[in-house]
Amino acid sequence: MYASNFNYLRAGTLAEASALLQKNPGAKVLAGGHSLIPLMKLRLASPTVVIDIGRVPELRGISLSGGALTIGALTTHAELAASAAVQDAAQALSEAAGHVGDPAVRNRGTIGGNVAHADPASDLPAVLTALGATFHITGPGGRRSVQASDFFKGMMNTAVGEHDILTTIEVPARAAGQGSAYAKFEHPASRYAVVGVAACVIVNGGTCVAASIVLCGLTSTPARAKSGEQALVGQALTRETIAAAAGKVGTDLGSDVLGDIFASAEYRAAVAPVYVRRAVEAAASRAR
Repeated sequence: MYASNFNYLRAGTLAEASALLQKNPGAKVLAGGHSLIPLMKLRLASPTVVIDIGRVPELRGISLSGGALTIGALTTHAELAASAAVQDAAQALSEAAGHVGDPAVRNRGTIGGNVAHADPASDLPAVLTALGATFHITGPGGRRSVQASDFFKGMMNTAVGEHDILTTIEVPARAAGQGSAYAKFEHPASRYAVVGVAACVIVNGGTCVAASIVLCGLTSTPARAKSGEQALVGQALTRETIAAAAGKVGTDLGSDVLGDIFASAEYRAAVAPVYVRRAVEAAASRAR
């Protein structure tokens, strides 16, 4: 199918993009295009105006300063995966970015477009939630910051308002004794996550002192496995301890697990503990 007719506008600066958004109610922002364009071709989205922000220089770049990574919203998945700073400071993010789609998608798709789209099967929302990221948004009321735990509101629904632009994402840099990892069972065609798990642990003196486990592909928003996290804290991260924690994931998922023609809700729920175990084991290995 072809998209319905629309007006195309290109912004050269963040200020210009914000002004265009306010002047054009119902307009959609175009970054890399890998989320918006398919929706438009399927007529699931039919904006009358598309504002291209893909060449706004203020929205690009990766920097590491003051114990945090600052990532511009237009940074591509390929840039994330190749960045030495990301590989060192946020291992799970580098890992996940390298497994998004295929090379064409990774070289055009952006971190900002990915998380603002908030597809339940996307990898990065779960990873950024597990790593405790902060999203910086510019809108008519100025600049505001939203924690990852409050950013994802529902299926394809985030804290980014109609006239807002996600500008940067801030990720705490890896601390001493911290390790993170991402493991996923990917759809063989789309490479979206059928089940994806981001895990982050901090080990001190051989004992886990903090843990974060977040799943994607199973629920409408990134799902925090709090029972599994609690089972890890205060314990040595042995294979037995990790397996026991992974077995508690079903308690956190509840009855709202998604299913489709490729994988039923029951199948996803049954497979999830396997990927929780793999992600936590990898994170624990890196923490040591």
